[in-house]
Amino acid sequence: MRSADLRQTLVMIADAMRDARDPWWVISSAAVALHGVAPIEVGDVDVLMSVGDARRVMDSLGVVPIEDGASSLFRSTLFGRWESPPLVVEIMAGFHVATGSGWTEVLPRTRVPIFVDERVVYVPDRAELAEMLRLFGRPKDLERVRLLAAQI
Repeated sequence: MRSADLRQTLVMIADAMRDARDPWWVISSAAVALHGVAPIEVGDVDVLMSVGDARRVMDSLGVVPIEDGASSLFRSTLFGRWESPPLVVEIMAGFHVATGSGWTEVLPRTRVPIFVDERVVYVPDRAELAEMLRLFGRPKDLERVRLLAAQI
C-alpha cells in the first residue's frame, strides 16, 4: 500500500478511533490504497464517522471544527482537520455530495477491516468505494475508479 507517512497516519487514526461507538470508514484515495491499488497518490486521509463520534474524537484530539468546510460539491454537518499526523486527516460527519438531484448523504453500507501494524482500519468494499467515487465525479475520483477496476 503504503508510504511510511500513510502507514503512520492510519495507525494514529486507528488509535484515535478506538473508543468510537458507531461505524467509521477511511474513504477516497487512502481507501483505494488500502485496497491494494498502486501506484496511488494519497495527499490526505478522509475519515467518515457519526456526528457524536466526530465531536468526541475531535475534542480528544484538540481539533476545532471548521465552520466553512463546505464547498460547492461537498458539505458536512461537522468537519475538522487533524494536522498532527504526517498526512492531514479530514474528519467528516454528516457528509453530503452535491448531485443532480440535490445533496446526497454519503454513508457506506459495507465495512471491510484492514490491518495496519496490528490495528484495524475500516473501508467500504471495492464496489461501494467505486460507486462513491463515481458519485463524487471529479477527474481524480474517476481515475481512482479506473485503477480500482484494473486491479481486481
